[in-house]
Amino acid sequence: MPSRFVLGLSREAQIRIVVRHVLQADAEYKAYGHNNSEAHQTRLVDYFFAVGKEGCPPDEIFDRLRWGGVFVYISKRAADVQEAARKFTQMGGFVIEKPPAHTARGFLGLPLRLFSRKIHYFTARKVMLIKPGESSDRFTYHVQLVKRKEFGDEYVVMKQVPSMDRVVSRLREKFPDVDMETIRRRARKFTDKIFPVFLTREAAMLKILQRDLPQPYADKVPSVVQLEKDPQDFVRTLYLKWLRNGGEPISQLEFARQGADLLHMLHDKVGVIHLDLRLDNFVITPRGVGFVDFGSAVRVGEAFAENSLLSGLFEEMMRTSQIQRMLGSMSSKGLVTNSDITSCYQKVDKAVDFFYLAVQVNAPHSNPDFRDLVRYDAHSREAKLIRALTTEILRPQDQSKSRFKSARAILEGIEEVARQLQEPPEPVPDPVGAAAAA
Repeated sequence: MPSRFVLGLSREAQIRIVVRHVLQADAEYKAYGHNNSEAHQTRLVDYFFAVGKEGCPPDEIFDRLRWGGVFVYISKRAADVQEAARKFTQMGGFVIEKPPAHTARGFLGLPLRLFSRKIHYFTARKVMLIKPGESSDRFTYHVQLVKRKEFGDEYVVMKQVPSMDRVVSRLREKFPDVDMETIRRRARKFTDKIFPVFLTREAAMLKILQRDLPQPYADKVPSVVQLEKDPQDFVRTLYLKWLRNGGEPISQLEFARQGADLLHMLHDKVGVIHLDLRLDNFVITPRGVGFVDFGSAVRVGEAFAENSLLSGLFEEMMRTSQIQRMLGSMSSKGLVTNSDITSCYQKVDKAVDFFYLAVQVNAPHSNPDFRDLVRYDAHSREAKLIRALTTEILRPQDQSKSRFKSARAILEGIEEVARQLQEPPEPVPDPVGAAAAA
């Protein structure tokens, strides 16, 4: 008889019980628990709930969670929870945070053993950026979230030179017609030289940023927690403070303003050029808009003439990077005519950064993480004014006399947009009405 009442609990009631008994007191859940699968059916979430016989394939859950998000599985059957936890462990990409356990709900809320029945659950956190066995368009490092005693209670980002096998696999995907001996030779060069050189440079750049950026800007770029070097003094593993996406939504204008402001500080206060300001290297945290992944960054005026390896690597990067390909394509189509920007094609230059910033602020939702963090409506007056600003940056009326020659100038242009938004919109001419009046 008692079990009949409990067996009748709805899925919503079971979720409420687990939230109340297991999650509610957790500071992370208090901060991010509102962004969950019960409230939002399509966007990326920080907490995803599944109950009982609902399908919960790990690969599908992976696609619904933000990086660092938590999956919570609930069932009245211990065997269901054990089996689901086994699948998430086998897939990889997740860590089991709360192993299979149970809580209880008494009849009518009363803690009476006679009328109580166990509700089983486990939680798993998404710690990988991409699914195990898959690869992204970017040929980069092994990156995941880790938690260790020496770092305290918080997760940190581990960025590590990938294994030889991983690089071989990736090269074979990209170059299927190349013989295996050549593949292995190239992979060895990546793991022994190229990746360690760039990771060592990134560690140095981040330390410069933490030293030279004033607060609160220093909180908007990663800081080095710890690093591990090889016998040649190259960094092989870098542990970084995790700049987690989340917080209250901001407007598209504020997203653009904060991005331009931070870039202005990087360029003009510290003297660092990012060179890879794709939208997935932006973050929006409770402290504001930030930048990550400084592996391609350089100092303003830095010369590579004395280092043939670096010189060759940056020359290759300037020929093949996504940003350079886009700049070349848009320039050839007449979509970019600003000579200060077109002249930086295949070069290490500040203009590479402010070109891509001007492009990115027009489509913040291209990064799925930002769909609930940036308020964006392509048809709004705000979006149209920002789009007009981008057009002026990329295609000025006088191609040789653009006023947009720096991140600071773009910031000033965004502030002008803010002032325009404070004013009533100018009336749009009505040609039909004017003809009738005449």
